[in-house]
Amino acid sequence: MKKLFDELSYKVSKATTKQYSTSFSLGILALSPKIRNSIYAIYGYVRLADEIVDSFHGFDKQKLLSRFRDETLLALEEKISLNPILQSFQETVHKYEIDYELINQFLRSMEMDLHKIDYNSDLYKEYILGSAEVVGLMCLQIFVDGNKEEFERLKPFAMILGSAFQKVNFLRDMKDDYEILGRTYFPNVDITSFDQNVKSEIEKEIETEFSQALEGIKKLPNSSRFGVYLAYRYYVSLFNKIKKTSANKIINQRIRISNSRKISLMMGCYVEYKFSI
Repeated sequence: MKKLFDELSYKVSKATTKQYSTSFSLGILALSPKIRNSIYAIYGYVRLADEIVDSFHGFDKQKLLSRFRDETLLALEEKISLNPILQSFQETVHKYEIDYELINQFLRSMEMDLHKIDYNSDLYKEYILGSAEVVGLMCLQIFVDGNKEEFERLKPFAMILGSAFQKVNFLRDMKDDYEILGRTYFPNVDITSFDQNVKSEIEKEIETEFSQALEGIKKLPNSSRFGVYLAYRYYVSLFNKIKKTSANKIINQRIRISNSRKISLMMGCYVEYKFSI
């Protein structure tokens, strides 16, 4: 009967993904059915940690995150958890032999979000490594079905794509990050002096990363290529909207892509994918 619990666990991770992210849900639907549940498991896990540090105001976040870390390690050690999201995650980690160090690096970045940090270049890179790049590497391990040689070949591209996604998120969420959470991630940038010149420099960096990441997407297995390309195109669309938005507006409102636009983008991407990538 444990099979029922395992199935429920993946359904909870899937429901978590759909509840929190329309864009990633659409991207996962474009993956091969045989790997969808494992990607839901990854997303559900990182979302749970994100919620602890971003949303659970009025609670002891440090204590909750520490408990989450302990429960993660216990689930990995015992290969079972009564928490459905941790259950699907640990099963996925073991199935694809995902390196525990990627998980530790991710949790270290989540811990950084519990403190007010004046980010310099090194801390900025460390945070992006843990919060985004290693998540891309966990997914890559699934995409290549645990093939270590393919993983190493595609690793730099997965990290660059994760970095680009995260930096777009930083621009999109500048208002809420600063006003609600008291965070500013871009190194040596004072939000009160955030202007078009600063914004343009950040955008150049993101454009370069997107260009490099696309080369890696083209090398992915058929089972994951279109799904990752769709997520890429969604973020490029969001990024283009951000580029057209003034620096002043960026720090005063959150830039969004409507759900109808996301669905339209998905349909258009399929034709574009078939004929261009």
